Amino acid sequence: PLPTPDWHSAAAFRWRKQGNQGYLQIVKHTAKLRFDDLQHIESQKELILQNTLQFVGGKPANNVLLTGARGTGKSSLIKACLHQFADQGLRLIEVDKADMTDLPDIIDLIADRPEKFILFCDDLSFEAGEAGYKALKVALDGSIAAQSDNVLIYATSNRRHLMPERMSDNDSYTHDEDGDLHPGETVEEKISLSERFGLWVSFYPFKQDDYLDIVAHWLTSYACTPEQINAARAEALQW
Repeated sequence: PLPTPDWHSAAAFRWRKQGNQGYLQIVKHTAKLRFDDLQHIESQKELILQNTLQFVGGKPANNVLLTGARGTGKSSLIKACLHQFADQGLRLIEVDKADMTDLPDIIDLIADRPEKFILFCDDLSFEAGEAGYKALKVALDGSIAAQSDNVLIYATSNRRHLMPERMSDNDSYTHDEDGDLHPGETVEEKISLSERFGLWVSFYPFKQDDYLDIVAHWLTSYACTPEQINAARAEALQW
């Protein structure tokens, strides 16, 4: 049997392995990120905020895949969700890619809890043949067991389809007499996982002015003077 954590002592947990035994490790100090701290991703914030609000309110909500450029706030948005909704019963469980095969055990452990759980899979990508790929697919799409209403999966990735895409994949495409293209099994397999997420949220590289605004926001939050902020802007422009 899996050890049961003290659910009331923390809002965030990590899935850890000791030998073949998995357990939830309490995260005592979580990042205090707010939605207002995340700049120039307003449309993405609105989508994530609305989906999470529905989830903690007991309404239908989607599993979410956040993809796009690095350093644009994908992981920070999920951490901000915890800060925003922890008082309403939201809990966050971080699961490493190497532990994806344990997803059924994690879901069984929390299925009967009154809290709402987001399973957080950060910087997710798979190579062909990895076991975690199939386990995540089953967790998203369901198996013979009914899906739990108190669990969602939020994943971030720099790859839209979570798997590498190669030129050789095009060899499996076929076309009919009218020229319509039909993807082969290799392509279908690669896109089938990402399509199981009900909500896709895309992130794009910041423009220079946007980046400087973000720098100024964080310097202001750290109580820097206007002179220090202007000096930081000038240094950033030199980069």
